[in-house]
Amino acid sequence: MLPVLLDLKFIKIYTFGVFLVLAFFWGMFWLWRNIKLTSCKEEEIFDSLFATLAGGLFFSRLVFVVLNFSDFGLSILKFILINGYPGLSLMGGLLGGFFSLWLFFRVKNINWLETVDYFISPLFLALCIGKIGSFFAGIDVGTPTKFFLGVNYLGFQGKRQLVGLYEALFFGLGAYIAYKILMSVRREVFPRGFVFYFFCFYFSAVSLLLDKLKANHLYFFGRSFNWFVSAVVSSVFAIYFIYFFGGQPSFRKQMATVFNSLKTSFTNYGQKTYQIIRGKIKKRVTKTGERVNKKN
Repeated sequence: MLPVLLDLKFIKIYTFGVFLVLAFFWGMFWLWRNIKLTSCKEEEIFDSLFATLAGGLFFSRLVFVVLNFSDFGLSILKFILINGYPGLSLMGGLLGGFFSLWLFFRVKNINWLETVDYFISPLFLALCIGKIGSFFAGIDVGTPTKFFLGVNYLGFQGKRQLVGLYEALFFGLGAYIAYKILMSVRREVFPRGFVFYFFCFYFSAVSLLLDKLKANHLYFFGRSFNWFVSAVVSSVFAIYFIYFFGGQPSFRKQMATVFNSLKTSFTNYGQKTYQIIRGKIKKRVTKTGERVNKKN
């Protein structure tokens, strides 16, 4: 693991910080590309983005402090001095960020369901890059494992799960699926707000699936806070999807169209990769045969 990417003696450049900057700019670029497809004012959307980041950071810190109240107490300095008393909650940041975005839209009279879908694929991309950074920085520590895909973390004994990398892969896939669904929403195949609902379910399901592989948890009444929130949110939206759409044949056809599109994309990519590898192997075999013939 590489917590410090570059040590210049007078200043240290931290790995996670670099990846957070990359996540912010790549996510913002994708958001800009999405917003260009709409009639929304770009300046208002980017104002809402910064309001969302500020609200998300505040609630992320607030949730962490509340769940570790015995360590922080009512000290405002400990709350503010994040370098001396580090700790943030991703789940709290997302909840606070979406609340801040909703509040900003209410003030600016921007339709929530018409606009929030365009934020989801950039958010997934930012989460993917951020999780790659947390993996290389050794922040998301996994549980001990004997699996061959294990890694040693600084300050921890034995090999650990690559939980940060697993999350990054899931969120990268989520970005791709969310963008495909967004295009379907624009074609009025799915209702507006559907990408946001997908994010709530998908992120919660991934968090629920991988929570057992994480070594460090925030606890809420003896339970992992992320596990608890993920279980509630994923259950609510699973019921929502089943109740409103599961029994409709048209919805099943729409979902089949999306998954067939994904299947076709991955199949074509696999076939191209196979053909490239096969071609290289043939060339090597041919060259080897020619060398043998020359020697003989």
